[in-house]
Amino acid sequence: GLQFCRTEQTDEGDWKEDEDQIVRLKADYIISAFGSMLNEPRVSEAMAPVKMTRWGTPEVNTDTMQTSEPWVFAGGDIAGLANTTVESVNDGKQASWHIHRYIQSLHGQTVDPVPKLPLFYSAIDQVDISVEMCGIKFPNPFGLASAPPTTSTAMIRRAFEQGWGFALTKTFGLDKDLVTNVSPRIVRGTTSGHLFGPGQGSFLNIELISEKTAAYWCLSVAELKRDFPNNVVISSIMCSYNKEDWTELAKMAEESGADALELNLSCPHGMGERGMGLACGQDPVLVRNICRWVRAAISIPFFAKLTPNVTNIVDIAKAAHEGGADGVTATNTVSGLMGLKADGSPWPSVGTDKRTTYGGVSGNAIRPIALRAVSAIAKAIPGFPILATGGIDSAESGLQFLHAGASVLQVCSAIQNQDFTVIEDYCVGLKALLYLKSLELKDWDGQSPPTERHQKGKPVPRLEDLVGKSLPSFGPYLQQRTDAIAEYKKKLRNNNDDVIKADIRQVNTPHKAVPAVKDVIARALRHIGAYQDLSNMEQVQALIDEEMCINCGKCYMTCSDSGYQAITFHPETHLPMVNDSCTGCTLCLSVCPIIDCITMVTMKKPYKPKRGVPISPVC
Repeated sequence: GLQFCRTEQTDEGDWKEDEDQIVRLKADYIISAFGSMLNEPRVSEAMAPVKMTRWGTPEVNTDTMQTSEPWVFAGGDIAGLANTTVESVNDGKQASWHIHRYIQSLHGQTVDPVPKLPLFYSAIDQVDISVEMCGIKFPNPFGLASAPPTTSTAMIRRAFEQGWGFALTKTFGLDKDLVTNVSPRIVRGTTSGHLFGPGQGSFLNIELISEKTAAYWCLSVAELKRDFPNNVVISSIMCSYNKEDWTELAKMAEESGADALELNLSCPHGMGERGMGLACGQDPVLVRNICRWVRAAISIPFFAKLTPNVTNIVDIAKAAHEGGADGVTATNTVSGLMGLKADGSPWPSVGTDKRTTYGGVSGNAIRPIALRAVSAIAKAIPGFPILATGGIDSAESGLQFLHAGASVLQVCSAIQNQDFTVIEDYCVGLKALLYLKSLELKDWDGQSPPTERHQKGKPVPRLEDLVGKSLPSFGPYLQQRTDAIAEYKKKLRNNNDDVIKADIRQVNTPHKAVPAVKDVIARALRHIGAYQDLSNMEQVQALIDEEMCINCGKCYMTCSDSGYQAITFHPETHLPMVNDSCTGCTLCLSVCPIIDCITMVTMKKPYKPKRGVPISPVC
């Protein structure tokens, strides 16, 4: 074994062992890591044929910790590289990866030279999330929108290295249309209240198109396609309503090697004043003509980026389709004024005069608008490719857009909230969502299983089934609940009915093939239609689970002042009760803080609207 003694230094400078503080450890082997130097000539001789330096230490590759003999690795004191324990530990960590590489190479396996911990591997990792659109294969449906995350080539390069499937360049134009941005220009949204830091529900920007030249971007596209041949690069371009300009810029972008083009016809701020962006994208005639010009000039696919700032976005999409566009991007940002301070000044405010302009709102706040646009276009023009953008911040929200009819997904605000690394969650999340579809799990919503009845996170039985009465989980009733449940469990024990079964984890196996991305595109469209298609004969009403209720009163408050006064509280237990006045509006469920505490169930009696006064016969 090994014995450690606590030592103390005396005033005379001598070291003394404290016999009252001794620690003994059992051990079969003891490995010395206490400044082990090569002081013994016999040890150095035994290390042959490892080459030594003139200082008598092994020659070591400081990147891999490998010596002249590929199977011998050295670090720490013995290699003469480390001066501290921390450095020695780091040597070991660095060497461990390259030892792994060496061992794998003996069996013909190639391992990435960049050290990284292996991830947990399951059948989900085998799911293929590649998708083809317009003859272009995307490694995965997630890409960078033409926005601040694609300000430069280096940023797109880092995104591809991180795992993004495709990227739009920042929108660029001809040299005569070069712009200079103002600042500040990208600010947090106010749609989530006083929420600061990452996780913003929206952003507003007054940023213009790229300040870089078309020549820069064309060189960048060529470079990116050379280094990342399997990733998709789409050039985003913008001109005024001028055939020669669109023809020149489109040809230039095509010749650079771009896989496709995106025509920015929708920038809501700044560019419209120059006769570009929104100035072109709100008129179906202009959109149709621009698409025709570009179609005549190039052979690669191109997509018109649409604005939501129109009465009917479907009309604009149809114009692009008629003009020869291969698809559309829906949607650009929504024009808005994010907020005014207490002194009346706006934010962002530019210059000493604190002036601002209407900017583009992005992020989760515009997701309902973008989903509406994507689904409406997909229903109106079946099979027309759509690149969705606007509030995609997870695999779950991305799947919503795929279900709505999109083929690929563009992301910006979520990256502004975090960084490029979110792509790992998106890809793994989408794989998991597709895999779960093959299991056909009952009552699951994506990756969320059915909510188990609980009180403050702890599973609870239905008390009324046990003791024949309902009791809330607060005040004197809490003790009564505890006593009642304890008595119930005692009876089970006395009857030998409390045998605890082994909690064996159920292994779910696929019942059908895992769907591909293309299989889920537009799946939701059959559920979306006109209001007149909705049945007013199949009504629901609220059902509150008393065991899960925390008696916060939010359902009562909203129903009382915004609904139909259908919820009351028991005068003694304060348990909520839903009466026949409930019309199934679902406000109570919307504000309830406990997931699935309130559910909407089929109304038992036929719904009869309260008209206020008797219906008068028509005279």
